[in-house]
Amino acid sequence: MRGLLVACAALVLPACAAVADTPPAAAAGDAGRPMLTILTSGDTETQLMALVLTKAAMAKGVSPQILLCSAAGDLALRSPPPEALAPLQPKGASPAGLLRSLKAEGVKVDVCAIYLPNRPFGAEALEDGIGVAAPPDIASAFTAEGATVLSF
Repeated sequence: MRGLLVACAALVLPACAAVADTPPAAAAGDAGRPMLTILTSGDTETQLMALVLTKAAMAKGVSPQILLCSAAGDLALRSPPPEALAPLQPKGASPAGLLRSLKAEGVKVDVCAIYLPNRPFGAEALEDGIGVAAPPDIASAFTAEGATVLSF
């Protein structure tokens, strides 16, 4: 009986150790799962919370993408509105600052296809690395298997 227990322990303990070393996101099956955050609100608190939640999901292993439309598209500008740069409590982050941070971490950020045609400026006004979304690509993002879509 003792030999059987030792043999079982020899098989089970390494498996338990492997599970213990697995990040919670990977254990939950979130690793690499696509997530699309659609942000349209011009309200800075809503903008910041949307980006905070996107960053939190990314920390859990999802692969986020951000689509900025309407008033939220102004976050993508080289010179965003002053209110988008203003620090908000509790941590002093701003929507424009957090968006830049997410972009620097590799998150794909686009403005919607109708944003620029309805503004008095073109793509040169966008921050480097921010693109203009193609509707078929966005449709693929939100219809991808296992995709999560957040809309603010």
